[in-house]
Amino acid sequence: MVTTNFINHLKFEKRYSPHTITAYTKDLDQFDSFLRSEYEVLNANEISYQMVRSWIVGLIEQDISARSVNRKLSTLKSYFKYLVREELIKENPMPKVQPPKTSKKLPVFVDRESMETLFSEDIFSNDFDGTRDRLILEMFYMTGIRLSELINLKNSDIDFYQQNIKVLGKRNKERIIPISAELIDSIKKYIEIKDKNVEVPEQNDYFYVTIRGKKLYEKLAYHIVNLYLGKVSTLQKKSPHVLRHTFATHMLNNGADLNAIKEILGHSNLAATQVYTHNTIEKLKNIYKQAHPRA
Repeated sequence: MVTTNFINHLKFEKRYSPHTITAYTKDLDQFDSFLRSEYEVLNANEISYQMVRSWIVGLIEQDISARSVNRKLSTLKSYFKYLVREELIKENPMPKVQPPKTSKKLPVFVDRESMETLFSEDIFSNDFDGTRDRLILEMFYMTGIRLSELINLKNSDIDFYQQNIKVLGKRNKERIIPISAELIDSIKKYIEIKDKNVEVPEQNDYFYVTIRGKKLYEKLAYHIVNLYLGKVSTLQKKSPHVLRHTFATHMLNNGADLNAIKEILGHSNLAATQVYTHNTIEKLKNIYKQAHPRA
């Protein structure tokens, strides 16, 4: 099963992120190994929907979650769709494949009181690390940007005059996110302490850096978020993406338009944003149960 051209198509034409490319490559390699060992199939033209279904059953028997299985099926759908378009196979086996049902999980978010505590109490130190770490948490919470977007933010992406930041999102889609006066003050404070304490090489235009002047990396940013959220929240999951969920949920609960949230988050369609309405509905249910005498 040849996948090189397809992966290059995703990389150079679709401009998928390195993380997504790695996931697609891994899925296709796993499927290819399965076909070779179970059916001795090497050619994509020989693949039937029964073979795909057999692979799914095997994954489920290995206790792979339905969500993960569906992600792998999404990879196969894209792959076979590409092969049909390039006229490399005659028939697409995927339309006959039924994906396993997944239970809908509500996005995990931090409650408003905990976020207020995080930024109002003396949790962050006043040195470079503390100032940077506070800004990282603030920017995640006040803009809803992704982890990859935050660590790739450049100095030139911040517009103090227009009060916004320019973000390069998935598939290299650029978007503008408004920022508050409060966040601007934190940004200026960080820049001031960075200029005094960190020697950043001229060729490094990245906004977030380590104390040694190197670009902030994902593992460190994740650790920072996990550390500080652990001081105010008992949530099991404490990650940058939880702060993205928190931003969207708090915005929606305070009356923000769903389409506006969609644009800020950089979602390609409204369905991805609508998941946050479930949190709002759950909140209303709880209020109703607590307030109505016959609830």
